[in-house]
Amino acid sequence: MWGGRFSKSIDDKFAYLNASFRFDWRLYDADIRGSIAYAKALARSGIITEAERDALIVGLQRVKQEFDLHTFESKSTDEDIHTAVERRLGELVGTVAGKLHTGRSRNDQVATDTRLFVLDAIRNLQSAIRNLQSVIVEKSEAHIDILMPGYTHVQRAQPIIFSHWLMSYFWMLQRDHERFSNCATRASIMPLGAGAIAGNALGIDREFLAHELGFARMSQNSIDAVSDRDFIAEFLFAAALIGVHLSRLGEDLVYYSSAEFGFITMDDAYATGSSLMPQKKNPDAMELARGKSGRLIGDLTTLLTVLKGLPSSYDKDLQEDKEPLFDAVDTLDALLPVVAGVIRTMRVNADSMRAALDTPMLATDLADYLVRKGMPFREAHRKAGEAVKLAESRGVALSELSTEDFKIIATEFDADVNDIFDFNKSVAARDVLGGTAPHAVKEQIAEARALME
Repeated sequence: MWGGRFSKSIDDKFAYLNASFRFDWRLYDADIRGSIAYAKALARSGIITEAERDALIVGLQRVKQEFDLHTFESKSTDEDIHTAVERRLGELVGTVAGKLHTGRSRNDQVATDTRLFVLDAIRNLQSAIRNLQSVIVEKSEAHIDILMPGYTHVQRAQPIIFSHWLMSYFWMLQRDHERFSNCATRASIMPLGAGAIAGNALGIDREFLAHELGFARMSQNSIDAVSDRDFIAEFLFAAALIGVHLSRLGEDLVYYSSAEFGFITMDDAYATGSSLMPQKKNPDAMELARGKSGRLIGDLTTLLTVLKGLPSSYDKDLQEDKEPLFDAVDTLDALLPVVAGVIRTMRVNADSMRAALDTPMLATDLADYLVRKGMPFREAHRKAGEAVKLAESRGVALSELSTEDFKIIATEFDADVNDIFDFNKSVAARDVLGGTAPHAVKEQIAEARALME
């Protein structure tokens, strides 16, 4: 494809380093779609005849079929997906295949292919995210009245309902879904027609190409068009962040499935055993969810490191964008359905969650009681803390202090202070938008369903 000015063949070891077909073959669908559109554009510009266009399109469709059926036979001379497709096209349709690359560079070709690949990947991942969100909503609806301890700093904080905890991950995933949508907006810019650096000199109709390939708009600068990989960096950031969110969910479920918590029981289909200890049931699915986040973060870091020192326009360094991109797509494609399966099949142990509630978690309610009696919150906070300290010093539950004990701490306390020690009332009191009260969580779930629809 490029050897005319060279007097010797490329070194074998360098050829291997330089070649990318072993991984960028995955762009075949996008490459062939782009080439079919380009053949049509060449005919519209009078560069090739309609008969030549049709021959190219039929040949390209045959090449795609070979890839689809895994019968495509690569050769050692296939430097990348572009040369492989063109080589095979020539074998099928003859010399007219040499006209397909007219006015086109691999620089604008690969930039177009990768954008098409990313747009397809976003659609697929968003579907998988929606599936996981749907599972979360269904599980939350089915367990709307189950109370559990809420935690901050991995310490018991306030009583909440299980559904409120689980729905917190719905909203993380919603932001992930939106981030991928934003990424798609910037990925949907067509570079085809930018050539190697300076643009196309043969009157190619770029608006036609953009419409044919489904791009929202065209690149405005040919130098930027062939070197822009921001859209991949954005995709990898969105992938890394959803990885972080799934890791946090994994951390919670690993803890909650342990004997020390016993809040949930993972289905056998998503757990493994020990090769030595017969009794073990390990939450490996969610441990892998934690572990894969490091891989996704690494993919992002790889690309950013590649990009940081590049001069303008295309440089061969940009070949290094493919493997982290493919890895991130494969990782999430494998991970998201498994996490959805874990949530769908896990058993929620309401009794264990309820048993983990203790009255110090109602200390905030005690402070709120004093606030309603007219005490400034800072003072009420201190008085509630004194009550907790007194109960701890006696080795009793906060609810076991007498009314007289409370009155010694603050005269505002009265006999109705005992009404505070009701976990259901505590939860129900937080009936604000986004709160943990069952009514508020039901509204949250309704909003979530509306968003998914």
